[in-house]
Amino acid sequence: MVHPRGTPSTGRHRIEMALRVDKNSRQVTFSKRRSGLFKKCSELALLCGAHLAVIVFSEAGNAFALGSPSVDAVLRRYVPLPAAANDAGVDEDDDREALEKMCQAKEATAKQLASEIERMNLIGYKVIEAQGERRFWWEADVEALGEAELPEFARSLERLRDNVRRHADKLPRPAAALVPAQAPAMAAVAPAGDAASYPI
Repeated sequence: MVHPRGTPSTGRHRIEMALRVDKNSRQVTFSKRRSGLFKKCSELALLCGAHLAVIVFSEAGNAFALGSPSVDAVLRRYVPLPAAANDAGVDEDDDREALEKMCQAKEATAKQLASEIERMNLIGYKVIEAQGERRFWWEADVEALGEAELPEFARSLERLRDNVRRHADKLPRPAAALVPAQAPAMAAVAPAGDAASYPI
C-alpha cells in the first residue's frame, strides 16, 4: 500500500501481544482498545438484545463500565445482592428504550457530521477553483463564489486575520516602537492682532 505522498505504509499487520513498555503508548493502547471493546459490546446488545455488563479498570485504578440495559440491572439480575440494593425500581424496558434512543441519536449526529464535512469539502474545492492562478487561497475571486461559499470564505478570512493578529502580538517589538515617538511641541501661532495670541 502506498500513501498519496509516495511513502509506503505498513498497512494492516499483526500486532505483537505483549505489554507496552512505554507508558504513553500503553495509555493510548488502553484507550483505543477500551473504546473498541465498548463499541462491539453495545453493537452486540443492540443487534441481539443481549444483557451484558463490562467493567474495565485502568492502570491508574479508574473504572470504566458499559451495560445493557445497564450495569446495575445486569448485576441485580445475575449477581445476588442484598435485599436493600434490589429496591432501586429500575425498569429494564425503559433502559433498553433509552439505549436505542441514544444509538439513534448517535447515528443521526454521525450522519449530520458527515454531511457537514462533505459540504465544507465542496466549499473548499469551490474556493480552490476561484483561486485560479493566484498563489494564496485568500486571493480567490469572490465573484466566482456562490451564496453557500461566501459566508464560509468570510469566516475563514476573519480566522486568518485573528490568527495573524495573535501571532503579531506575540512578536517582539523593535526598540523604537516601544517608546512613543515624541512629537515636537508646536505652538499655535496666531497672526498679529488676533485675539488668540493674547493670554486670557
